[in-house]
Amino acid sequence: MPGMNGRELERAPEAVIPGLKVLLVSGYAADVLVDRGATPDPGLAFLRKPFRPGELAQKGAGGC
Repeated sequence: MPGMNGRELERAPEAVIPGLKVLLVSGYAADVLVDRGATPDPGLAFLRKPFRPGELAQKGAGGC
């Protein structure tokens, strides 16, 4: 994603397909995300690496 961060990438497809569900995945620790100002918006589906298959399945089923 040269020249783009995850939040910008998350917004790009919704501009083309309104209502598209997006799952953000990050390997950064929560404190690093806060320091970078990159915390996901409340209600946005977010999953921190590493994750288990069940956690991914839960997010895919609509659990935020």
